[in-house]
Amino acid sequence: MHADVVLIRLLIPAFLISAGYFLKPIADDPWISAVAGGLIAFAIIAFELRIRRATLKTLIGAAVGSILGILGAFLIGLLIMHQESIGAEKRTFLTLTITFFMAYVGLMVGAAKGDYLDLSALGGIFSDKVARRDMKILDTSVIIDGRIADVAETGFLTGSLIIPQFILRELQQVADSPDSSKRQRGRRGLDMLNRLQNNSSLDIQIVETDFPSVREVDLKLIELGKQLDAVIVTNDFNLNKVSQLRGVSVLNINELANALKPVVLPGEAMRVFILKEGKEYNQGVAYLDDGTMVVVDNARRLIGKNADIAVTSVLQTTAGKMIFGRLWEEAENGHNEIHRTNGGSRRMRDSRSGPHPVRITDSEPITES
Repeated sequence: MHADVVLIRLLIPAFLISAGYFLKPIADDPWISAVAGGLIAFAIIAFELRIRRATLKTLIGAAVGSILGILGAFLIGLLIMHQESIGAEKRTFLTLTITFFMAYVGLMVGAAKGDYLDLSALGGIFSDKVARRDMKILDTSVIIDGRIADVAETGFLTGSLIIPQFILRELQQVADSPDSSKRQRGRRGLDMLNRLQNNSSLDIQIVETDFPSVREVDLKLIELGKQLDAVIVTNDFNLNKVSQLRGVSVLNINELANALKPVVLPGEAMRVFILKEGKEYNQGVAYLDDGTMVVVDNARRLIGKNADIAVTSVLQTTAGKMIFGRLWEEAENGHNEIHRTNGGSRRMRDSRSGPHPVRITDSEPITES
């Protein structure tokens, strides 16, 4: 099939160039006519390549709009031709101008409004399911967060990324906010959009569709997702739940990040930096690089220092993962052995830069390496 398409694309320039050379439609010059025929052929091929990427709804809307425009221009042309007070040349010029104008307006308006067509009403004769399934609408929160750009650059995010005009307006309002923190977040979101648009492997589309009767941006996103049968990409927990209730699919970047967090098993050793006091008596709290909270018993005295701990349990909640541990010395005194691999020692996890403690034997203390 690919070879046949290439052959047809080669035959069109050859035919038009030959026709221009032998028929000499321009100034009776065969070479100028041949060049004009070649330019027309390449313009046709470029138009065909561009229109192949359009959705079926867009093509149907554009065709219907252009036909209605030409029909309207024909009726207006009949009225102009009956005006004897206007010269013949002026009547012809006006008729051609109105025809091109009406055809152009009908084509553009029909293509823009083609998404409103319901192809399922035709009984499945026309289907555009692939395009609908492969469209993702970006929410303001996920644009400002910025991780969507990293995910997209890895190639895991496919399809068309839809950015509604009302999301751009909200980003602009945040970027112009008198509050410095909001202004910084808005500018970060605009920078992320520029980064996405500069990625040539992504298909970024800005749609003008709006819902004036809906005031809240989250509800507009849901309505647009239902209209385009698209997936909403967000970090907003409330939008996630409301969208699911309304039957719109959602991709939550936070859920993806939680799913990709490294697995920590009870009995493993790790080094953490005790940052603050915990809620319970004498507890210390630390955080891993991915934001996971680590609660360490009897670590209040080590606030502001690195501590070697042994994991006692892991708690998975809807808000994320929590790790509970005890100081290494207490774990050793309680005869809690550290998991080993192939009979050797396991190097402790380190959430901060610095030397890694290594357990050499059961009887030797921890040393710095």
